[in-house]
Parts: sequence; C-alpha cells; structure tokens
Amino acid sequence: MSNYGYSYTIEDDKIKEYMKLSTEEKLLWLQEITEFTDMVLTDKEKVFREKLRRSEI
Repeated sequence: MSNYGYSYTIEDDKIKEYMKLSTEEKLLWLQEITEFTDMVLTDKEKVFREKLRRSEI
C-alpha cells in the first residue's frame, strides 16, 4: 500500500441505498456535488484536491 492519497470507508447500508438509485439520480447527485465543491473550494484547495487524486501527496 502506498503512503500517498487517501482512503475512506462507507457503511454497507449506505452502499445498498446508493445502489437503489437510478442512473439518472446518481448522475444528478454527482453533478450537484461537483457544482457545490467547485463553488466552495478555494483555488488552493482545488490544487490540493487534484494532487490527492493523482497520489502526489
């Protein structure tokens, strides 16, 4: 396992609820989360997030 990036866990019940959503509902949820994070994160936070995603830190 790498010392870079991040990990998290989700309860089985949350996964089962998510699986019940339609594809359209899942895509809408993703769009809303993306729009929200783009609104509230600073440019510096966005750079940090991208470094995490690329496992650079």
